[in-house]
Amino acid sequence: MKRMFGFLIGVVVGGLVGSTIALLLAPESGEELRAEIRARGESFFSDVRQAADERKIELRQRLDSLRAPRES
Repeated sequence: MKRMFGFLIGVVVGGLVGSTIALLLAPESGEELRAEIRARGESFFSDVRQAADERKIELRQRLDSLRAPRES
């Protein structure tokens, strides 16, 4: 669990650093840049939601298998 939490913190910090660098070095106009950042942010959060959903399904399956009666 600590590894997953550490990974998620790394992803968030990496995204923030990357977006800050993109803002500073971007050759586009402000409006175009904001639109691109918004699209990338939505994509990032969509990926995070999808990963969380997949993990939730995996954990539910494990829990169900642990709760199932054992055959003797």
